[in-house]
Amino acid sequence: MKAFEVMDEKITGTEKTDEVSIILEVKNLDFYYGDHQALKNINMNIKRNRVTAIIGPSGCGKSTILRCINRMNDLIKNTRVEGEILFEGKNIYQKDVDPVQLRRYIGMVFQNPNPFPKSIFENVVYGPKMHGIRNREMLQKICMESLIRAALWDEVKDRLHKSALSLSGGQQQRLCIARAIAVEPEIILMDEPASSLDPIATNRIEDLIFELKSRYTVVIVTHNMQQAARIGDYTAFFLNGELIEYEETDSIFVNPKNEKTADYLRGKFG
Repeated sequence: MKAFEVMDEKITGTEKTDEVSIILEVKNLDFYYGDHQALKNINMNIKRNRVTAIIGPSGCGKSTILRCINRMNDLIKNTRVEGEILFEGKNIYQKDVDPVQLRRYIGMVFQNPNPFPKSIFENVVYGPKMHGIRNREMLQKICMESLIRAALWDEVKDRLHKSALSLSGGQQQRLCIARAIAVEPEIILMDEPASSLDPIATNRIEDLIFELKSRYTVVIVTHNMQQAARIGDYTAFFLNGELIEYEETDSIFVNPKNEKTADYLRGKFG
């Protein structure tokens, strides 16, 4: 299957098509932390090359669904998944799916920038090197292309071998995005990527997300409803572990179908 077979070709930069199709299907998904059910019968389809924003109050399951999509929850003891998540038609929870391999195609950017204590260059090429690329010229090409796509190249091209920790917070977050896309994923998951950034850096991240969707599928968790309205093609509203409403963003914000969604958007709770 394409999602788990084509890696070398993708790293060299295969362009995506403009076809709008479903890349990820969540079917009857339940998730448990011990005896606590954090997600309840979630069903949603994620469209290719679109931005899907996930909103809702704290503790509603936003980050949990994100971590289910690339199996980061596997790292937490005493958890249980029921149901299916189909990535390009294959259930990612089948026994023959290697979570490490899966994360080559479903990358993640976390709330706080987390660059490695290495050079900018080594941060970007870390993934490709882990997956067997050793040719220096190819690594340099991957580094440059990834930093260009992350809108960071012009700011760091003369200091690629300086520590990534010397960058500003906003630059570090864009570096983490460059690191995520260096292995040419299909999907980029973002867990409140701008929550710790100032307004200028936040605007840059939002502009970058808009550019990235021409090549990647983006799923972003955000506590900022205005941000969801600005960047989301689709918006999903979660409450108490349930998916209350999932529609095109304009529909959600202009004419929500569910009264709970309307109340949340009006600020009645959250």
